[in-house]
Amino acid sequence: MTTTSSSDLAAPASPRQVPCPACGTLAPFAKDLNPYRPFCSLRCREHDLGAWASGGYRVGAVEPPDDFDAGA
Repeated sequence: MTTTSSSDLAAPASPRQVPCPACGTLAPFAKDLNPYRPFCSLRCREHDLGAWASGGYRVGAVEPPDDFDAGA
């Protein structure tokens, strides 16, 4: 049987810090410390949502040439 001392139950390591996708500020990724994760604030979260809703995020595509025949 393994015993644990009170020093083993000390404060856990600091939460992981991740860069905010909107502004790059380091923010805690722990749900209880940052309800806006992975963003650093409500402002950054809403800015990102606005960019998404207005079509700011798009996946690039290459169009085939006009003489391309997909059936051949």
